[in-house]
Amino acid sequence: MIRAVCVYCGSSPGSHPAHGIAADALGDAIAASGRSLVYGGAHIGLMGRIADRVMAGGGRVTGVIPQALVAREVAHTGLSELIVVADMHERKARMAALADGFIAMPGGLGTLEELFEMLTWSQLGLHAKPIGALNVGGFYDGLLDFLDHARDQGFMRPAHRTLLLAGPEASALLDELDAWRPATATRR
Repeated sequence: MIRAVCVYCGSSPGSHPAHGIAADALGDAIAASGRSLVYGGAHIGLMGRIADRVMAGGGRVTGVIPQALVAREVAHTGLSELIVVADMHERKARMAALADGFIAMPGGLGTLEELFEMLTWSQLGLHAKPIGALNVGGFYDGLLDFLDHARDQGFMRPAHRTLLLAGPEASALLDELDAWRPATATRR
């Protein structure tokens, strides 16, 4: 079972209420299953919402935030643990080291960058941890189609395409992460 799940998500709440509802559902599922949350350490947007929900459910939450963002007063001060690091590179590495698996919720460039870095690290064999996308209201449909296109055009091996799990429901996605086993594929 994935004990610590790293969730990448927006520092904004998004424009649709379904995004916040999904953050609540994922937070509830993490807490109810006895997992802990690792995330970016902010109190704003979907980030703050999921952290608050896990904490309200009695779960453990570890936030990892760069000093520059603490200075902007976005750090969540009510967490089980808040780790302040020097920069974004250290943040991502620390979050990856603390987690047994990863889920990307809706978010912007930062969320996508974190998601793709974990996918790339997995492809290169730098980790063997499951990665999922919580596809709230079809948010990731275009990205999933693009990944299929990249595979079909010969830029991604079929085994590497299976590195990203996706689904619209939090508990089911956590179950998929638990069941995931790394595929074996030769790098190009």
